[in-house]
Amino acid sequence: MRILHLEASPGWGGQEIRILREAEGMRERGHEVFFAVMQGGRLIEEACKAGFTVYALNFHKIGWPLCLMQILKILRRHQIDIVNTHSSLDAWIGGIAARLGFRPIVRTRHLSTKIKGGLNSRLLYGSLADFVVTTCASILPMIAQQSGKCLEKCASIPTGVDPAKMNIVRSSMDFREQMGLRKSDFLVGTACFMRSWKGIGDFLKAADLLRHELEIKWVIIGGGHSEIYREQAKTLGLEGLVFFSGHLEDPFSALRALDVFALLSTAHEGVSQAILQAAFLEKPLIATNIGGLGEVCLDGKTGIQVAPYSSDQVARAVLLLKKDASLRLAMGRAGKKLVEEKFILDQTIDKMETVYNRLLSL
Repeated sequence: MRILHLEASPGWGGQEIRILREAEGMRERGHEVFFAVMQGGRLIEEACKAGFTVYALNFHKIGWPLCLMQILKILRRHQIDIVNTHSSLDAWIGGIAARLGFRPIVRTRHLSTKIKGGLNSRLLYGSLADFVVTTCASILPMIAQQSGKCLEKCASIPTGVDPAKMNIVRSSMDFREQMGLRKSDFLVGTACFMRSWKGIGDFLKAADLLRHELEIKWVIIGGGHSEIYREQAKTLGLEGLVFFSGHLEDPFSALRALDVFALLSTAHEGVSQAILQAAFLEKPLIATNIGGLGEVCLDGKTGIQVAPYSSDQVARAVLLLKKDASLRLAMGRAGKKLVEEKFILDQTIDKMETVYNRLLSL
Protein backbone atom coordinates (compact mmCIF):
# COMPACT_ATOMS: atom_id res chain seq x y z
CA MET A 1 0.00 0.00 0.00
CA ARG A 2 0.99 3.66 -0.41
CA ILE A 3 0.64 5.78 2.73
CA LEU A 4 0.82 9.58 3.03
CA HIS A 5 1.59 11.14 6.42
CA LEU A 6 0.62 14.78 6.93
CA GLU A 7 2.19 16.78 9.76
CA ALA A 8 1.60 20.51 10.31
CA SER A 9 3.68 20.66 13.48
CA PRO A 10 7.19 22.05 12.85
CA GLY A 11 8.58 20.59 16.07
CA TRP A 12 10.63 17.53 16.85
CA GLY A 13 9.45 15.40 19.73
CA GLY A 14 7.66 12.17 20.49
CA GLN A 15 4.92 12.84 17.95
CA GLU A 16 7.24 13.36 15.01
CA ILE A 17 9.52 10.51 16.06
CA ARG A 18 6.49 8.18 16.22
CA ILE A 19 5.53 9.10 12.64
CA LEU A 20 9.03 8.43 11.34
CA ARG A 21 9.48 5.13 13.20
CA GLU A 22 6.10 3.90 11.99
CA ALA A 23 7.01 4.85 8.42
CA GLU A 24 10.29 2.98 8.64
CA GLY A 25 8.52 -0.08 9.97
CA MET A 26 5.94 0.01 7.18
CA ARG A 27 8.65 0.39 4.55
CA GLU A 28 10.44 -2.68 5.89
CA ARG A 29 7.20 -4.59 5.27
CA GLY A 30 7.09 -3.55 1.63
CA HIS A 31 4.78 -0.53 1.81
CA GLU A 32 5.59 2.87 0.26
CA VAL A 33 5.41 5.87 2.57
CA PHE A 34 5.40 9.57 1.71
CA PHE A 35 5.44 12.73 3.83
CA ALA A 36 3.92 16.22 3.53
CA VAL A 37 5.28 18.33 6.39
CA MET A 38 5.09 21.95 7.50
CA GLN A 39 7.83 24.10 5.98
CA GLY A 40 10.81 24.34 8.33
CA GLY A 41 9.81 21.28 10.35
CA ARG A 42 12.67 19.07 11.45
CA LEU A 43 10.71 16.01 10.37
CA ILE A 44 11.52 17.09 6.79
CA GLU A 45 15.25 16.72 7.45
CA GLU A 46 14.92 13.46 9.37
CA ALA A 47 12.55 11.83 6.86
CA CYS A 48 14.76 12.86 3.93
CA LYS A 49 17.78 11.49 5.77
CA ALA A 50 15.90 8.20 6.15
CA GLY A 51 15.32 8.08 2.40
CA PHE A 52 11.64 9.04 2.14
CA THR A 53 9.99 11.32 -0.41
CA VAL A 54 9.05 14.47 1.49
CA TYR A 55 7.07 17.56 0.50
CA ALA A 56 7.42 20.83 2.42
CA LEU A 57 4.03 22.58 2.53
CA ASN A 58 2.55 25.66 4.17
CA PHE A 59 -0.33 24.43 6.33
CA HIS A 60 -1.07 27.87 7.79
CA LYS A 61 -4.69 28.94 7.44
CA ILE A 62 -3.89 31.85 5.13
CA GLY A 63 -2.39 29.49 2.55
CA TRP A 64 -4.82 26.59 2.84
CA PRO A 65 -6.22 26.69 -0.76
CA LEU A 66 -2.75 26.22 -2.26
CA CYS A 67 -1.89 23.57 0.32
CA LEU A 68 -5.11 21.72 -0.50
CA MET A 69 -4.26 21.69 -4.21
CA GLN A 70 -0.72 20.46 -3.48
CA ILE A 71 -2.00 17.56 -1.40
CA LEU A 72 -4.45 16.59 -4.15
CA LYS A 73 -1.53 16.52 -6.61
CA ILE A 74 0.49 14.31 -4.24
CA LEU A 75 -2.44 11.91 -3.92
CA ARG A 76 -2.66 11.58 -7.71
CA ARG A 77 1.08 11.58 -8.46
CA HIS A 78 1.88 8.77 -6.04
CA GLN A 79 -1.47 6.99 -6.23
CA ILE A 80 -1.80 7.23 -2.46
CA ASP A 81 -4.03 4.57 -0.90
CA ILE A 82 -4.47 5.98 2.60
CA VAL A 83 -3.87 9.28 4.42
CA ASN A 84 -2.76 9.62 8.05
CA THR A 85 -3.19 13.05 9.66
CA HIS A 86 -1.53 14.03 12.95
CA SER A 87 -2.20 17.68 13.93
CA SER A 88 -5.16 20.02 13.75
CA LEU A 89 -4.26 22.02 10.64
CA ASP A 90 -3.20 19.03 8.56
CA ALA A 91 -6.29 17.14 9.75
CA TRP A 92 -8.51 19.90 8.34
CA ILE A 93 -6.75 20.46 5.02
CA GLY A 94 -5.59 16.89 4.51
CA GLY A 95 -8.95 15.52 5.56
CA ILE A 96 -10.75 17.63 2.98
CA ALA A 97 -8.21 16.69 0.29
CA ALA A 98 -8.55 13.00 1.09
CA ARG A 99 -12.34 13.25 0.95
CA LEU A 100 -12.15 14.99 -2.45
CA GLY A 101 -9.71 12.31 -3.61
CA PHE A 102 -11.82 9.46 -2.21
CA ARG A 103 -9.02 8.17 0.05
CA PRO A 104 -9.61 6.71 3.52
CA ILE A 105 -8.29 8.75 6.44
CA VAL A 106 -6.69 7.75 9.73
CA ARG A 107 -6.53 10.50 12.33
CA THR A 108 -3.77 9.87 14.85
CA ARG A 109 -4.17 11.75 18.13
CA HIS A 110 -0.85 11.93 20.00
CA LEU A 111 -1.85 14.01 23.04
CA SER A 112 -4.09 13.11 25.95
CA THR A 113 -5.67 16.55 26.33
CA LYS A 114 -9.35 17.05 25.66
CA ILE A 115 -10.44 17.89 22.14
CA LYS A 116 -12.74 20.80 21.41
CA GLY A 117 -16.36 19.80 21.63
CA GLY A 118 -19.20 20.51 19.26
CA LEU A 119 -18.88 20.84 15.50
CA ASN A 120 -15.06 20.94 15.59
CA SER A 121 -14.69 17.43 16.99
CA ARG A 122 -17.52 16.01 14.91
CA LEU A 123 -15.78 17.19 11.75
CA LEU A 124 -12.13 16.47 12.61
CA TYR A 125 -12.69 13.12 14.31
CA GLY A 126 -15.98 12.23 12.65
CA SER A 127 -16.50 13.38 9.06
CA LEU A 128 -12.81 13.84 8.24
CA ALA A 129 -11.61 10.55 9.76
CA ASP A 130 -12.56 6.99 8.95
CA PHE A 131 -10.61 5.67 11.93
CA VAL A 132 -9.07 7.36 14.99
CA VAL A 133 -5.84 6.12 16.57
CA THR A 134 -4.71 7.41 19.96
CA THR A 135 -1.42 6.77 21.74
CA CYS A 136 -3.09 6.09 25.09
CA ALA A 137 -6.32 4.37 26.07
CA SER A 138 -7.61 6.98 28.52
CA ILE A 139 -8.89 9.42 25.89
CA LEU A 140 -10.74 6.93 23.69
CA PRO A 141 -14.14 7.30 25.43
CA MET A 142 -13.88 11.09 25.34
CA ILE A 143 -13.07 11.16 21.61
CA ALA A 144 -15.86 8.72 20.81
CA GLN A 145 -18.38 10.74 22.81
CA GLN A 146 -17.41 14.17 21.46
CA SER A 147 -16.99 13.11 17.83
CA GLY A 148 -19.93 10.76 17.65
CA LYS A 149 -17.64 8.03 16.31
CA CYS A 150 -18.29 4.53 17.61
CA LEU A 151 -15.54 2.90 19.66
CA GLU A 152 -15.20 0.14 17.02
CA LYS A 153 -13.67 2.81 14.76
CA CYS A 154 -11.14 3.92 17.38
CA ALA A 155 -8.09 2.20 18.85
CA SER A 156 -5.27 2.93 21.26
CA ILE A 157 -1.95 2.05 19.63
CA PRO A 158 0.94 3.32 21.80
CA THR A 159 4.34 3.96 20.30
CA GLY A 160 6.48 0.93 21.10
CA VAL A 161 10.20 0.93 21.75
CA ASP A 162 12.66 -0.66 19.36
CA PRO A 163 15.15 -2.82 21.31
CA ALA A 164 17.46 -2.90 18.28
CA LYS A 165 17.97 0.87 18.52
CA MET A 166 18.75 0.82 22.23
CA ASN A 167 22.37 -0.16 21.85
CA ILE A 168 24.51 1.11 24.70
CA VAL A 169 27.56 2.48 22.95
CA ARG A 170 29.00 3.92 26.13
CA SER A 171 28.73 2.32 29.55
CA SER A 172 26.62 3.88 32.27
CA MET A 173 29.80 4.81 34.13
CA ASP A 174 30.95 6.85 31.13
CA PHE A 175 27.84 9.00 31.53
CA ARG A 176 28.33 9.37 35.28
CA GLU A 177 31.95 10.37 34.80
CA GLN A 178 30.99 12.87 32.12
CA MET A 179 28.49 14.48 34.49
CA GLY A 180 30.94 14.47 37.40
CA LEU A 181 29.02 11.83 39.35
CA ARG A 182 30.37 9.01 41.49
CA LYS A 183 29.56 5.32 41.23
CA SER A 184 28.13 5.46 44.76
CA ASP A 185 25.70 8.31 44.02
CA PHE A 186 22.02 7.40 44.00
CA LEU A 187 20.89 8.90 40.71
CA VAL A 188 17.31 9.98 40.01
CA GLY A 189 16.68 11.12 36.46
CA THR A 190 14.06 12.34 34.05
CA ALA A 191 14.25 12.55 30.26
CA CYS A 192 12.12 14.72 27.99
CA PHE A 193 12.00 17.72 25.70
CA MET A 194 11.56 20.31 28.43
CA ARG A 195 8.16 22.00 28.27
CA SER A 196 5.99 23.68 30.89
CA TRP A 197 3.89 20.54 31.42
CA LYS A 198 6.73 18.02 31.84
CA GLY A 199 6.90 18.53 35.59
CA ILE A 200 10.52 19.71 35.68
CA GLY A 201 9.67 22.29 38.35
CA ASP A 202 8.28 19.54 40.60
CA PHE A 203 11.39 17.44 39.93
CA LEU A 204 13.56 20.35 41.13
CA LYS A 205 11.37 20.95 44.20
CA ALA A 206 11.71 17.27 45.16
CA ALA A 207 15.49 17.63 44.88
CA ASP A 208 15.28 20.67 47.13
CA LEU A 209 13.25 18.74 49.72
CA LEU A 210 15.92 16.03 49.79
CA ARG A 211 18.97 18.31 49.68
CA HIS A 212 20.08 16.92 53.05
CA GLU A 213 20.43 13.46 51.43
CA LEU A 214 23.79 14.34 49.90
CA GLU A 215 24.29 10.99 48.17
CA ILE A 216 21.09 11.51 46.12
CA LYS A 217 21.81 13.26 42.82
CA TRP A 218 19.35 14.36 40.14
CA VAL A 219 19.80 14.60 36.38
CA ILE A 220 17.59 16.09 33.67
CA ILE A 221 18.23 14.51 30.28
CA GLY A 222 17.11 16.37 27.17
CA GLY A 223 16.80 19.74 25.48
CA GLY A 224 13.97 22.20 25.18
CA HIS A 225 13.37 25.24 27.37
CA SER A 226 16.20 24.39 29.71
CA GLU A 227 17.21 27.96 30.55
CA ILE A 228 14.07 28.38 32.68
CA TYR A 229 14.87 25.32 34.78
CA ARG A 230 18.59 25.96 35.00
CA GLU A 231 17.74 29.33 36.50
CA GLN A 232 15.24 27.73 38.88
CA ALA A 233 17.85 25.19 40.01
CA LYS A 234 20.31 28.04 40.58
CA THR A 235 17.73 30.02 42.56
CA LEU A 236 17.08 26.97 44.76
CA GLY A 237 20.81 26.53 45.31
CA LEU A 238 20.91 23.04 43.80
CA GLU A 239 24.39 23.26 42.26
CA GLY A 240 26.19 19.97 42.79
CA LEU A 241 22.88 18.13 43.33
CA VAL A 242 21.04 18.66 40.03
CA PHE A 243 22.71 18.18 36.65
CA PHE A 244 21.55 18.97 33.11
CA SER A 245 22.85 16.77 30.30
CA GLY A 246 21.38 18.73 27.42
CA HIS A 247 20.03 16.98 24.33
CA LEU A 248 21.57 13.55 23.70
CA GLU A 249 21.23 11.83 20.32
CA ASP A 250 21.70 8.52 22.11
CA PRO A 251 20.16 8.80 25.60
CA PHE A 252 20.28 5.11 26.46
CA SER A 253 23.60 5.06 28.31
CA ALA A 254 22.28 7.98 30.37
CA LEU A 255 19.06 6.11 31.16
CA ARG A 256 21.01 3.01 32.10
CA ALA A 257 23.09 5.08 34.54
CA LEU A 258 19.99 5.92 36.60
CA ASP A 259 18.82 4.22 39.76
CA VAL A 260 15.28 5.61 39.40
CA PHE A 261 13.44 7.20 36.48
CA ALA A 262 10.81 9.88 37.11
CA LEU A 263 8.36 11.55 34.73
CA LEU A 264 6.09 14.06 36.44
CA SER A 265 4.01 15.42 33.56
CA THR A 266 0.97 17.49 34.43
CA ALA A 267 -0.84 17.34 31.06
CA HIS A 268 -0.84 16.17 27.44
CA GLU A 269 1.11 12.88 27.69
CA GLY A 270 0.32 9.88 25.52
CA VAL A 271 2.63 7.00 26.35
CA SER A 272 6.07 8.57 26.68
CA GLN A 273 8.96 6.95 24.82
CA ALA A 274 11.30 7.92 27.64
CA ILE A 275 9.32 6.08 30.32
CA LEU A 276 9.07 2.99 28.07
CA GLN A 277 12.81 3.06 27.41
CA ALA A 278 13.57 3.42 31.11
CA ALA A 279 11.22 0.54 31.95
CA PHE A 280 12.82 -1.64 29.26
CA LEU A 281 16.20 -0.88 30.85
CA GLU A 282 14.76 -2.15 34.17
CA LYS A 283 14.54 1.16 35.99
CA PRO A 284 11.89 1.53 38.72
CA LEU A 285 9.52 4.36 37.85
CA ILE A 286 7.98 7.35 39.57
CA ALA A 287 5.27 8.97 37.48
CA THR A 288 2.02 10.85 37.51
CA ASN A 289 -1.10 9.16 36.17
CA ILE A 290 -1.43 11.62 33.29
CA GLY A 291 -2.44 10.32 29.87
CA GLY A 292 -0.76 7.00 29.22
CA LEU A 293 1.89 7.20 31.96
CA GLY A 294 -0.27 5.10 34.25
CA GLU A 295 -0.31 2.34 31.63
CA VAL A 296 3.45 1.92 32.17
CA CYS A 297 3.98 3.03 35.77
CA LEU A 298 1.71 0.51 37.46
CA ASP A 299 1.52 1.60 41.08
CA GLY A 300 3.29 -0.86 43.35
CA LYS A 301 4.31 -3.11 40.44
CA THR A 302 6.56 -1.27 37.97
CA GLY A 303 6.85 1.92 40.00
CA ILE A 304 5.16 4.43 42.26
CA GLN A 305 2.42 6.76 41.06
CA VAL A 306 2.30 10.29 42.44
CA ALA A 307 -0.19 13.11 42.01
CA PRO A 308 0.64 16.00 39.64
CA TYR A 309 2.34 18.95 41.34
CA SER A 310 3.28 16.82 44.36
CA SER A 311 7.00 17.22 44.97
CA ASP A 312 6.53 15.92 48.53
CA GLN A 313 5.15 12.61 47.21
CA VAL A 314 8.04 12.40 44.75
CA ALA A 315 10.53 12.91 47.57
CA ARG A 316 8.93 10.16 49.67
CA ALA A 317 8.92 7.77 46.70
CA VAL A 318 12.60 8.43 46.05
CA LEU A 319 13.49 7.72 49.67
CA LEU A 320 11.45 4.51 49.67
CA LEU A 321 13.17 3.22 46.54
CA LYS A 322 16.59 4.29 47.77
CA LYS A 323 16.19 2.31 50.98
CA ASP A 324 14.81 -0.85 49.34
CA ALA A 325 17.12 -2.35 46.70
CA SER A 326 14.97 -5.47 46.38
CA LEU A 327 11.91 -3.34 45.58
CA ARG A 328 13.88 -1.48 42.91
CA LEU A 329 14.98 -4.77 41.38
CA ALA A 330 11.47 -6.25 41.39
CA MET A 331 9.91 -3.13 39.86
CA GLY A 332 12.63 -2.92 37.23
CA ARG A 333 12.10 -6.51 36.15
CA ALA A 334 8.33 -6.10 36.09
CA GLY A 335 8.70 -2.97 33.97
CA LYS A 336 10.81 -4.70 31.36
CA LYS A 337 8.37 -7.61 31.21
CA LEU A 338 5.46 -5.19 30.72
CA VAL A 339 7.21 -3.41 27.85
CA GLU A 340 8.13 -6.69 26.17
CA GLU A 341 4.52 -7.85 26.37
CA LYS A 342 2.72 -4.64 25.30
CA PHE A 343 5.01 -1.86 24.07
CA ILE A 344 7.44 -3.13 21.44
CA LEU A 345 7.63 -1.26 18.12
CA ASP A 346 6.84 -4.34 16.03
CA GLN A 347 3.53 -4.57 17.90
CA THR A 348 2.81 -0.92 17.02
CA ILE A 349 3.49 -1.61 13.34
CA ASP A 350 1.35 -4.77 13.44
CA LYS A 351 -1.63 -2.85 14.81
CA MET A 352 -1.25 0.11 12.43
CA GLU A 353 -0.96 -2.24 9.46
CA THR A 354 -4.16 -3.97 10.60
CA VAL A 355 -5.98 -0.61 10.73
CA TYR A 356 -4.78 0.35 7.24
CA ASN A 357 -5.72 -3.01 5.75
CA ARG A 358 -9.12 -2.88 7.42
CA LEU A 359 -9.89 0.51 5.86
CA LEU A 360 -8.67 -0.52 2.41
CA SER A 361 -10.83 -3.62 2.48
CA LEU A 362 -14.06 -1.65 2.98
